[in-house]
Amino acid sequence: MAANSMKVKIISPERVFYEGDVTMLELNTTEGAIGVCPGHIPLTAVVEPGILKIHEAGGNVREAALISGFLEILPNQVRVMAEIVEWPEEIDVKRAQEAKIRSERRLADKNRDHARARAALRRSLVRMQVASHRSGNY
Repeated sequence: MAANSMKVKIISPERVFYEGDVTMLELNTTEGAIGVCPGHIPLTAVVEPGILKIHEAGGNVREAALISGFLEILPNQVRVMAEIVEWPEEIDVKRAQEAKIRSERRLADKNRDHARARAALRRSLVRMQVASHRSGNY
């Protein structure tokens, strides 16, 4: 590991999603968007739905849909315990579009739980955005 990189491990209940040396990690937390670079202060945070950007030590930037989980920043090591995280090619775009439509209908209904509908809408939009990057439609 070079001095300008850090170890990152992203795990989900099903697998080790990603493990490697990165120069920067970008993601959303309940406190806002965060960029983590080597030497970042120790921190624990709750993940919010958003695009996870992994800046690999070789210069490549990979994106994934990170829906929920926890972030732990330690000296030269970052761990993301993800409840849901998907690479663009793993996203079912049709399912995400259907979830978006259902969420929008629920938001229009005055008798529904709008907090849950907004959360579902945000998850579907993140998935659609990451999937569109795969196909070059952004």
